[in-house]
Amino acid sequence: MPAVSLSPVAGAGWQFFDNNGNPLSGGKLFTYAAGTTTNQATYTSSSGNTAHTNPIVLDAAGRVPGGSEVWLIIGSAYKFIAKTSTDVQLWSADNITGIAGAGLIQNFVGTGAQTVFTLSNAPFSENTTQVYINGVYQQKNTYSVSGVTLTFSEAPPITSTIEVLYT
Repeated sequence: MPAVSLSPVAGAGWQFFDNNGNPLSGGKLFTYAAGTTTNQATYTSSSGNTAHTNPIVLDAAGRVPGGSEVWLIIGSAYKFIAKTSTDVQLWSADNITGIAGAGLIQNFVGTGAQTVFTLSNAPFSENTTQVYINGVYQQKNTYSVSGVTLTFSEAPPITSTIEVLYT
């Protein structure tokens, strides 16, 4: 599973339109290695677990289906080409890389008892991380980070989603 960062093109909640200003229903977003026509994978979430289809076929509202997110492999540059459902090219953008400030995200699931989690990308500290539980930002006094260890003062709830953002 690759390390990914949010795409500045189609990244989160983007809506695509045709040349008349209508949502690009059924439009296609192709992703290639920068400067080429070699397909390059993008991912549906910050976990980098699931690749999008290539091309990504936009929904009726002209958005990326399944959460409206596009994540790029860190260290890779991309070319994007947007086309109508009938393959008429509308635009292209080359040499696109992930948003630097988006950093790297690691996800965990709370067990209701576990307070210590091992980070795969370290060393980091409280000053270089942001922690969210079920989308709610956690104050620095509720956890600590030392090297590869994230420790909560109380166990996150069972089945809670824990996101650690490294900046």
